Amino acid sequence: MVAISSNSHLTSNHEVVNINKNKEIKLRKINQNGQIQIYQSSYRGSYSSIIRDSLRNAALGRKVLLVQLMKGGVKQGISNAQKLCGNLTWIRSANSYDQYESENINNNMSNSINNSIIELWDFCKKELLSGEYDQIILDEVFLAVEMNIISKDDLISTLENRFITGDVILTGTSIPKNFLLMADQITELRS
Repeated sequence: MVAISSNSHLTSNHEVVNINKNKEIKLRKINQNGQIQIYQSSYRGSYSSIIRDSLRNAALGRKVLLVQLMKGGVKQGISNAQKLCGNLTWIRSANSYDQYESENINNNMSNSINNSIIELWDFCKKELLSGEYDQIILDEVFLAVEMNIISKDDLISTLENRFITGDVILTGTSIPKNFLLMADQITELRS
């Protein structure tokens, strides 16, 4: 019911004005999850459009988390996250396979790299469950699953229990069928 009238009507008809005056309103929080978007490409390093879009979203005021699980860099990791546009947090693994020649990687180095990626994944899980970000991008998460660094079941469970009102964007070269079925949108990038 919509009641619009002049002031004379409001002062003379208190029943319309006083509806629900003594009733307590109980609000219930509804968990809303954004979409799961998957970007697939036949080769690594083809996701510059996603990085561009994350910068644009951050500049427009959305809080964005961009995580490159399989890429490393100088002084990267959770403790050295880069902040761009005031709203974009960009994190790379503290240690990655891309930093070394494959023939020089030994067991200790491989364990160190895997632990660095697992530490970053644990951070991502916390953020997916917190609802703090408007958009979370997990770049090359499917490569980490393919290499058995991140468990497929752990990723599925985290995505099913996430609380984020924005979108979760997942990228990779080969996407397991379970994730294709979960996705709201699948984009294949071609060269």
